[in-house]
Amino acid sequence: MLQVKSDGGGVTIKVRVQPRAARNQVAGLLNGALKVRLTAPPVEGAANKACCAFIAELLGVPKSRVAVVQGRTGRNKTLRIEGVTAEEVRKKLQY
Repeated sequence: MLQVKSDGGGVTIKVRVQPRAARNQVAGLLNGALKVRLTAPPVEGAANKACCAFIAELLGVPKSRVAVVQGRTGRNKTLRIEGVTAEEVRKKLQY
């Protein structure tokens, strides 16, 4: 099950990123984290930007509401999404 933690104005989720994939897609769960494949390379923050944009698109929120709060240089990241509830995230991501 996807680990989604609610805080005051949004939620945080764990994400495992695989850069330089053939296409952007959700590849399931890995130890409670959402596994995401991205076409972007892991240089100069490109994968972080692509990850935030992809998650924003999946959840139907503006890109400005999704931010990497932990793991900027690694594959394991924590994202904060403002303006959504844990139920909405689970429902939209179906995990």
